[in-house]
Amino acid sequence: MHKQPQDNRNLLLAIVLSVVVMVGWNYFYGVPQAEKSRQAAQNAQSQTTTTGAAPVVPGQTQAPAAVPQGAGQAPAQTAAPVQMSRQQALAAGPRVAVETPALKGSIALKGGRFDDLSFVKYRESVDPNSNTIVLLSPAEAQNGYYADFGWVAPAGSAIAAPNADTLWRSAGGTLTPTTPVTLTYDNGQGLLFTRTIAVDDRYLFTITDKVENKGAQPAALSPYGRISRIGAPHVDGIYVLHEGLIGYIGDKLQEIVYSDMDKQKSKSFKDATGGWMGFTDKYWAAAIIPEQDKTYSAAFGVNAAKPPVYETAGVLDAVTVAPGASAENVTRLFAGAKEVGAIDGYESSLGIKKFELMIDWGWFHWLTKPLFKLMDWINKLVGNFGVTILIVTVLVKLAFFPLANKSYRSMAKMKEAQPEMMAIKERFADDRVRQQQEMMDLYKKKQINPMAGCLPVVVQIPVFFALYKVIYITIEMRQAPFFGWIKDLSAGDPTSVFNLFGLLPYAIPNVSFLHLGVWPIIMGITMWLQMKMNPEPPDPVQKQVFAWMPLIFTFMLATFPAGLVIYWAWNNTLSIIQQYVINRQLGVKIEIWDNLRKTFRLGKGSAG
Repeated sequence: MHKQPQDNRNLLLAIVLSVVVMVGWNYFYGVPQAEKSRQAAQNAQSQTTTTGAAPVVPGQTQAPAAVPQGAGQAPAQTAAPVQMSRQQALAAGPRVAVETPALKGSIALKGGRFDDLSFVKYRESVDPNSNTIVLLSPAEAQNGYYADFGWVAPAGSAIAAPNADTLWRSAGGTLTPTTPVTLTYDNGQGLLFTRTIAVDDRYLFTITDKVENKGAQPAALSPYGRISRIGAPHVDGIYVLHEGLIGYIGDKLQEIVYSDMDKQKSKSFKDATGGWMGFTDKYWAAAIIPEQDKTYSAAFGVNAAKPPVYETAGVLDAVTVAPGASAENVTRLFAGAKEVGAIDGYESSLGIKKFELMIDWGWFHWLTKPLFKLMDWINKLVGNFGVTILIVTVLVKLAFFPLANKSYRSMAKMKEAQPEMMAIKERFADDRVRQQQEMMDLYKKKQINPMAGCLPVVVQIPVFFALYKVIYITIEMRQAPFFGWIKDLSAGDPTSVFNLFGLLPYAIPNVSFLHLGVWPIIMGITMWLQMKMNPEPPDPVQKQVFAWMPLIFTFMLATFPAGLVIYWAWNNTLSIIQQYVINRQLGVKIEIWDNLRKTFRLGKGSAG
């Protein structure tokens, strides 16, 4: 069916409102909070350890063994840890120090756990004196988060494999990128376990576990790796970002939020090859990376303790170590910031399957990541991500210039044809079909495309969302400053009109709609001016909707990342300039001046 100008405005309005709904949904729709109640504990069930079957990871007093125990069965349940301060937990036993350009911390000799890692350069706030971000913590501390590795014996076996209570011996030294450390454990039954730990200058640990059989009997053992997290952490809880259990297992990305894990209890995977598994936060992650050519079984799980313990774990097929022989397994642990260069570098150099998906690029992955690459390259040239956003906006405008130019020209021609269109409406007011036919003849004669005004809006929606993702999820944008009061482009504008942008000596309550800063107001003004470039809609309902839309968007975007608001304001400004120039070239009346005079005249009349 051919659309009249009024129908075209309705369509454009529907598209704009759809953008509002989509953005609002993405920003405000939170992942449900973790349930407070937990199901009763279940006893672990034994399983034979034939090749291809996954044995149970050695029991811990602090966590469940989240490794497959049979399809559909829940992980073994154990008691929750006793909480103490992080400092007390770190001082409770001997440790091996870790020092790299990116990380600092220690590895516990008891259990051989990676449970103390902090970042060197990332801090909690833009204040350079704020605390550095803590990634991993001991099980006994609040918010325990740790990784352990080793060997597991078959269920019912008398083999004393290392477990959470094992006290490893260190050959001494500090773990650095140039100095690996070696840990040993003799089980007193003829098996000598040796662990060599190396680390690079970023976030990757390489754990080489070796077992030598000096006894008289063969020993069947399976290598395993596991990451445990005590209690569900605070998450942003928005639809566009996954935070929780994650892995690329069985040639598929697996993502489970904490609340869903509470309901599901466990999820098992068998006969997987390659990939990785772990936990992801907005900017940080920890993941186990098995050798990519080996087959393993894996599982996600949670127990019923308070606080609950979430786990991701993988177990390789069992190997039999004959007397006088040895076996070795290499596992890697990523524990660090989700820097795009680091993530992509590990995937490329180590052949890790889809490790790039550790960063949530979203539905528009094909656009979001290239857009980030472009922004990152420009930022290295100009040294300011805010300026980068302005430059990228210009580049996007140039890319869509032919389409936008055609659209604005068509809209200008439609303005010229307004008198003839109104005449047709009056002449054929009672003949809808004839009215549409005459309108189409007029469009053809004047070379008007009634849909041209919608196309630039539609094609730029993916760009908008891609930029939103880049600003919101990439750590490179975290705490990136612009100019003036914008110290973090990934956070909302910190100022508020309700205390005159800090001039009045009182703080604004932590209510989102009260934090209406300078940049959201600038964005609202530019949107308002852009709408004034066109004639007012004849329909009174549409007129009211368009009149209120800038104000609605101003409040809605008040809590959005400042970088996105700056993009939108700058994009509106460029659109105003572009439309103004095109209208001047075509000799079409520029409506903005009459509309502004009419608006302020009405305002004065109302005031009087």
